[in-house]
Amino acid sequence: MYPIRAVARAALTGFMIPACMSPGLNPASPTRPAQTAAPQNAPATAPNAAPTVLRANANLVLIDVVVTDHGNPVHGLDRSRFHVFEDGREQAITTFDEHRPNPTPANAATQPALPPHTYTNIPAFPPSPAVNVLLLDGLNTPMPNQMQVRRQMIEYMGKIEPGTSLAIFTLASRLRMVEGFTTDAAQLAQALKSGKAGPQTSVMLDPQSDQAFDASIGDMANMSAGLASVPDGDNALVEMQQFQADITAYQTDQRVRMTLDAMQQLARYLSGVPGRKNLIWFSGSFPIALDPDDSLQNPFEGMRNYSDDIRETSELLSAARVAVYPVDARGLMTPLTVDASSTSSTNLMSATVNGGRGGSRSTATANKPSFAKDDAAFMKATMQEQATMEQIAVQTGGHAFLNTNGLREAVASAVANGSSYYTVGYSPAGKPFDGEFRKIQVRVDHGDYKLAYRSGYYADPVDKPSAHNRRATSLIMAATLHGAPPSTQIPFQARILAAGDPLLQGAKLPEGPAGEATATLKGPLHRVIAEIKVDPRELDYEESPDGTHRAKVEFTIVGYDAEGHRLNYQDRGFQVNPTPEQYARALATGISIRMALDLPVGKAWLRIAVHDLNADRAGSLEAPVPPG
Repeated sequence: MYPIRAVARAALTGFMIPACMSPGLNPASPTRPAQTAAPQNAPATAPNAAPTVLRANANLVLIDVVVTDHGNPVHGLDRSRFHVFEDGREQAITTFDEHRPNPTPANAATQPALPPHTYTNIPAFPPSPAVNVLLLDGLNTPMPNQMQVRRQMIEYMGKIEPGTSLAIFTLASRLRMVEGFTTDAAQLAQALKSGKAGPQTSVMLDPQSDQAFDASIGDMANMSAGLASVPDGDNALVEMQQFQADITAYQTDQRVRMTLDAMQQLARYLSGVPGRKNLIWFSGSFPIALDPDDSLQNPFEGMRNYSDDIRETSELLSAARVAVYPVDARGLMTPLTVDASSTSSTNLMSATVNGGRGGSRSTATANKPSFAKDDAAFMKATMQEQATMEQIAVQTGGHAFLNTNGLREAVASAVANGSSYYTVGYSPAGKPFDGEFRKIQVRVDHGDYKLAYRSGYYADPVDKPSAHNRRATSLIMAATLHGAPPSTQIPFQARILAAGDPLLQGAKLPEGPAGEATATLKGPLHRVIAEIKVDPRELDYEESPDGTHRAKVEFTIVGYDAEGHRLNYQDRGFQVNPTPEQYARALATGISIRMALDLPVGKAWLRIAVHDLNADRAGSLEAPVPPG
């Protein structure tokens, strides 16, 4: 939780409100927000962080519906043409909005010229109807395909529509944030060129291991001839085959688990980002099942089916309003027999070998040419892998891009597709919230359109813990997530300086430990000063019984390291009671507060949030911490 450590009454004078002001109200008073929580680390660096996924347990269920006609977005549909069904029963639509891509950058917001070390959350472009995430999956993608994806994505950044909000994550041994949400295409391109976004050898698709195994096949084939002439030789051969099948099943289990864990972490993280999120997932060789292998003594021992696990993850993403757009990073694939990188399995013992470009698995039978069998196995494995992508896309309201070498075109299409949608809301009628999954169907009259939307939701009771491991994300938690898009409901400016900066000479700075986690930090430490300025017209004032007006404002600063781990935080609440004269002066100078935070020496980021408690609105920004 983010407790309000100091809640102060402040006479608004238009000058700096001292952050060390003693509390004027009891922390349990109404000025304390009812539910504010400490920000979690970005899930890319906190796999054990408590989940924060939004539940669909309010009276209003929201559905983002993408409507296309021959692949093109359909605009201008009115509310009367939409029909929503829950478990087959039509629901009354209570809210309806159409979202379209932003106009050209000519309508961009004008950012003020700022002094050095000063930042603002006023956007350079109008707010996007949706934000986008690139997930570069090295865990399930062969190295050559990763290199191709990276090259095409760097080219795409040179042609991206201005104002497109995008973040970049990678998946190898774990999920990592490469770049938080930004509309700066040059910054995104630079992030893609950095080592953090470079191709990574998969811990489960290690080419060296594959080559070693392929080289061993010849030795095993030679052994098979000798084994056939000795007692129990056939049993030894069968045991070797079963052993390799067990290894394959184990590696697949691990890949699926690690991938779905990463998707769930993204769902928890993105649940704090308002509105629709388009997750563009570059991957390959991610299976939905492992079928029985007739060449083994026990064909069913290595059998697997991950459909239920994939569906659970898809529903978690849907609850966070994340639509998944999988892109097969292997591009347009050819059968093994026409792929120069593959090796025929003719005259080899029955063994499981790596396929060519896709990392698929095929089975060859000893002493029998098996080109057709290899091709059949390759095609079957490819269909299963792509079926997984299709399933996740359909269940979350996205679209899968398969068998295409135009990877940057696929991303452009996903961004455009995911920015044109209708949000339809309804209050479920006829059933109590019982925690069961409810299926959603949407129909649009007078048109043969293709619709993409979430497949359903868990109707978890509001007053009970969720059985599906989800809980609501508070506004302040969402505003202080590392790498999240800036919150813009309350515009403000912040100047960030090291405590020893000459610009602070003569200023009264807070004394003592600065931050709720300072005692846990390892030195050496340095102190960062954040000077936050808010226009008083941006706040909501309530009238007191004595006829005066007051605003309740919460200021929060959170420090993150270069990997996105939360280091320290500071939270202060203030009640502001201005007289007319004080308010007039504040119009010229703003409401200002100075806050301090102790951080370890090294590269770090500061997340700053302003929360209007009366209106329950927030503004936030993120900026680099100056060196100490």
